[in-house]
Amino acid sequence: MTTELNPTASAMIPAPATPYQRDIARYWNSEARPVNLRLGDVDGLYHHHYGVGAVDHDALGDPEDSEYEKRLIAELHRLESAQTEVLLDHLGPVRADDTLVDAGCGRGGSMVMAHQRFGCKVEGVTLSSSQADFGNGRARELRIQDHVRARVCNMLDTPFESGSIAASWNNESSMYVDLHDLLAEHSRFLKVGGRYVTITGCWNPRYGQPSKWVSQINAHFECNIHSRREYLRAMADNRLVPQAVIDLTPDTLPYWELRATSSLVTGIEEAFIKSYGDGSFQYVLIAADRV
Repeated sequence: MTTELNPTASAMIPAPATPYQRDIARYWNSEARPVNLRLGDVDGLYHHHYGVGAVDHDALGDPEDSEYEKRLIAELHRLESAQTEVLLDHLGPVRADDTLVDAGCGRGGSMVMAHQRFGCKVEGVTLSSSQADFGNGRARELRIQDHVRARVCNMLDTPFESGSIAASWNNESSMYVDLHDLLAEHSRFLKVGGRYVTITGCWNPRYGQPSKWVSQINAHFECNIHSRREYLRAMADNRLVPQAVIDLTPDTLPYWELRATSSLVTGIEEAFIKSYGDGSFQYVLIAADRV
């Protein structure tokens, strides 16, 4: 049984479990970075993650051209959407009558892409009421509000019935929560045989401890990046069996190197480029099945 969708973000608003989560809700409610909004303005898909793939330098053209910055922004956005396509590729078979969950859905770009690909219902959860309202507004504009909904909700305590969800994901949102609590909740609401996918930055245990660059990223986003080992351990403890572990680090570096040359720099680009380069930070996809 799946929950009927409606366009209101306030269908269920459980209180954040901790003062930290209240801080995170406050952070994302006030966030309006041009790097997120201007990229989304390219085609109306608003993401809160990074990109993968080779840069199309032919599409960029001459840096001296007056339209170069506009083309650069479009290229960054293309790489963002390519990242979502990689995630959706790993969800496995999805039917039109299935329901998917985007945990930490942001402004809803990945939800829209999932519905467009599969024709299914997609439920998003976020602690940010402004993000949920924005995502629901886009769904209404696209006339897909009966299939795509964002709600203000703690991803560690969702309203979805046990065993009711065909597939779910965290796209660069798992660093805001305890992994065992998060994956226990995904395991609870996923059907047996359902697929969970995460794409995330994680610190490399082989480096020893989080590097100074990882610490800078944590401070910038007010998050707590986990190690790759922690993801695999938490999955094993919660009946989620990895089917694929893919190192996307080489594929995301071109995005960061291009972004560092744009007008949308936020000051964190160097930390990503340096940490990916020295091996202390990795960008990974893990796909796991609920058993």
